[in-house]
Amino acid sequence: MEALVYDGVSQTISYVSDYPVPTLINDTDVIVKVAYSGVCGTDLHIIQGKFPVSEENSLPLGHEFSGEIYEAGKASIFKKGQKVVVDPNRACSLCDYCRDRNYQFCTGSSKYTIGIWQDGGWAQYVRAPQDQVFALPADITLEQAGLCEPYSCVSHGFDRAAPLSVGQKILIVGAGIIGNLWVTTLHHHGHRDVTVSEMNQNRLKIVERLDTGYRLISPDVLSAETIQYDVIIDCTGVAKVMESTFNYLNPGGKYVLFGCCSPNAKAQVNPFQIYNKELTIIGVKVNPFSFPKAIKWLSAMGDRYIDYHKLGVKTYSLSQYQDALKDLKAGNISKAVFKINS
Repeated sequence: MEALVYDGVSQTISYVSDYPVPTLINDTDVIVKVAYSGVCGTDLHIIQGKFPVSEENSLPLGHEFSGEIYEAGKASIFKKGQKVVVDPNRACSLCDYCRDRNYQFCTGSSKYTIGIWQDGGWAQYVRAPQDQVFALPADITLEQAGLCEPYSCVSHGFDRAAPLSVGQKILIVGAGIIGNLWVTTLHHHGHRDVTVSEMNQNRLKIVERLDTGYRLISPDVLSAETIQYDVIIDCTGVAKVMESTFNYLNPGGKYVLFGCCSPNAKAQVNPFQIYNKELTIIGVKVNPFSFPKAIKWLSAMGDRYIDYHKLGVKTYSLSQYQDALKDLKAGNISKAVFKINS
């Protein structure tokens, strides 16, 4: 089958046409025929050697994908042809964190993640345990469902930052796909006093397509202002950006650190500010048990928000991966998604 295979030793990606098709191992496993599989910022960090990944075996990356059941184990609840999405994350289920429904902090083995430690969705077919698979309602297309995993992460972040009261002054820093998903989420929930800061003018033009009426500015405008915000959501994952934007919080404000930073990145913040303003710093890691909510969000948002063109998402074949990475780097698009088995 076709696949984009990552070699952890050489830190390179290559397109292959003869990668082995997965087979069922357990009676509750399923084989998913992949339809749409996204390129995440985490994937880019992996390719750059800045995020831990399997170095023992070459494997297809891709932890954001939708598709149909191609084959189901004899004890599986799923049937061939069902539309599904897959939560790539799994943990040991035995440590105290897992048993307290916080598997993102798992202290046992964490080498289960599909697309990072196990074969992922940058391929025509993927094997997955059925308890990581979710059936889709009829009103969600497979194209829309290709964004379910990142929306599940935003859903977790939304809950972590709660309450977010309508009328609060909110700043989103970074207008890549995650920034855009936050834009749609906040607008859908009734927020209107929102500013988006992004240095790439092409990305700001993409945000305009969402027709939210939000204020769109560049970082130099942001730094020249004296406006303070109740909530700041960093979607850049750049430590220096946090260092500067942290100063824009109102007393009692919340700083949501959503972007995935390099493990070695460092940022300096003034602890007196945290004390004096009673500030809250909120980290957001993956998507513990938030897939059901994300699926409901997709259904409720519909075409008004979940539209690839409006969001700046462009599709590519697996063999066009170099074009996809080039367009992402140039900022011409907010997200690349591989369209597979079309």
